[in-house]
Amino acid sequence: MSKAFTKETDADDDDGPVSQPLPPSGKNYITPQGYKRLRDELLALIDDERPRIVEIVHWAASNGDRSENGDYIYGKKRLREIDRRIRFLTQRLEIAEITDPSIHHASDQVFFGATVSYVDDAGEERTVTILGIDEADTLQAEISWVSPVAQALLKSRVGDEVNLMTPQGVKVLEVLRVKYPQASAKQ
Repeated sequence: MSKAFTKETDADDDDGPVSQPLPPSGKNYITPQGYKRLRDELLALIDDERPRIVEIVHWAASNGDRSENGDYIYGKKRLREIDRRIRFLTQRLEIAEITDPSIHHASDQVFFGATVSYVDDAGEERTVTILGIDEADTLQAEISWVSPVAQALLKSRVGDEVNLMTPQGVKVLEVLRVKYPQASAKQ
């Protein structure tokens, strides 16, 4: 079919979820809390939201002309979004490697799950938590373990200086503090 006869929204429907791709190693490390959040989201989509939208689409389809039926059009679009997210979450959870950072509690070396305070060569101090690709939130100072900053910090110890390659050149980061969560009592 010619591109002239396709709807503009067709291209939008094929976009995958906005997420970092997996590293070449194919590892998808995630904390137990991150795994639980993703699993809870998946179950909510499957058990609650999808059946509710299916019911709306079914009702809207029974009203007749679907070409100008906003409930039907929006419902079908929302179903595609939900199904895409379900596929994405299912694939990511299947390959997830749950890693509990509390096993490193009281360690001064940086591993997955560490909250690291560092100072750069400009004197600016920052604190970040190194988490999985699917659970990191930069607005909460959480970075993915495959990010350049995390890669520079991993395996370093308190007091170490590491080099971070940036577009402006090499930055030197000094590790000030490393902290891990304590093991939960229900293990």
